[in-house]
Amino acid sequence: MSSLSKKMPESEQEQLKAFASGDYLKFLIPSLVGILLFMVPISEGEGITIPVAFLAGKIGALLGDSVYPVTVIVISLSVIGSFIAKVFKPGIILNSPFLNKLFNVSKFWLAARFLGMVFAIITLFELGFEPIYSENTGGLLIYDLIPILFTTFLLAGLLLPLLLNFGLLEFFGALLIKVMRPIFTLPGRSSLDCLASWVGDGTIGVLLTTKQYEDGYYTKREAAVVATTFSVVSITFTIVIIQYLNLEQYFLHYYFTIILAGLAAAIIMPRIPPLSRKANTGYEGTELKEETSIPANVSAVNWGINNAVKKAQTNKSAAAVVKEGFQNVLDMWLGVLPIVMAIGTVALVIAEYTPAFMILGKPFEPILALMQIPEAGEAAQTMVVGFADMFLPAVIGSGIESEMTRFVIACVSVTQLVYMSEMGGLLLGSKLPVSIKDLILIFLLRTIITLPIVVVIAHIIF
Repeated sequence: MSSLSKKMPESEQEQLKAFASGDYLKFLIPSLVGILLFMVPISEGEGITIPVAFLAGKIGALLGDSVYPVTVIVISLSVIGSFIAKVFKPGIILNSPFLNKLFNVSKFWLAARFLGMVFAIITLFELGFEPIYSENTGGLLIYDLIPILFTTFLLAGLLLPLLLNFGLLEFFGALLIKVMRPIFTLPGRSSLDCLASWVGDGTIGVLLTTKQYEDGYYTKREAAVVATTFSVVSITFTIVIIQYLNLEQYFLHYYFTIILAGLAAAIIMPRIPPLSRKANTGYEGTELKEETSIPANVSAVNWGINNAVKKAQTNKSAAAVVKEGFQNVLDMWLGVLPIVMAIGTVALVIAEYTPAFMILGKPFEPILALMQIPEAGEAAQTMVVGFADMFLPAVIGSGIESEMTRFVIACVSVTQLVYMSEMGGLLLGSKLPVSIKDLILIFLLRTIITLPIVVVIAHIIF
């Protein structure tokens, strides 16, 4: 019997199982490596990042310019595989649960993947219509975003089992169930999604959420809430935004404001439509795993360790873990990259070549004026243009003279979270239960919730 259970009262031992020291190591070693790779910040140049993102950057540098045609080939393979599955229905695809889910998609998603491939090819070879391949539309995606997603998905997908399969989520779930459930209406294990996104990258949070949803750990409502509320913008990106707007001296004020406004949105959003109306049922074809409450006579730490070690014990084969990692990579490469390319290009073309976002931003002009924000007319369109791309509000707002106004733009653009060139495309390309209508509503509601908080703090600072 382990030393842990020897020290417990007899009533507590009844609730917990005794494990050998090797069982604890099976939980501890992979989980600590996972924490190191996904959640421990490291310095990189003038900024900070996490090891997974750092290593992904090194792979991207190693691939050089070859990464661009490689990503276009991957996007094309997604379309070819989907076309074969829909038209020829080969047994090798239809009889494989993984390949069937990956390639046998609906006609709508087949069309979206095809559109992504067309945009990717047009952009790579600069064919025909310039608004599609310009540096601010398709070029921004193919040469800036898609390569980063390609390398990040490669490493994050392969290494994600370290967070998912060895008990770390079970441990965090037990520790934080009393915080996450009453405050955010979420299981305790969702706290790890937030941490991975916060110090690392929102895309990793979406990947983590998708896997847990498909494995039956989240209901539709919980998965939608986590993905649109807790897949926060990384620390790295917040630094880029504040530097671009020449407000580095206000970074601490800025980050405090982001946290405060983000927490308010995270508390309110799960309790109002559209998120509150999502079904409390699991992913189709998967048995929903209910989160068990901690027994009255057991501490959260001991219960967490107990559940974590049990989870770690289920890994009988290293080959199975590696196989799952490769499946994660293919799922994101073939399922998500073409959707990001399709939706992101359309959103950026609309933002760049039409007055749509300027018109949509008009209602915010009197609101900002009422809130006594200088240069309200110039700032108004930045309140909605972030829906197309997370960086556009900073680009448009960089010419505004008022520091207060630039501060408001910086904070709101980060707390909105839903931007179609990356996060929105990822969410729609995943199996998560969110629609384009949901994303529009969530974006507007997050703006309405966070804007007054940001403005109040801005008036205090300036």
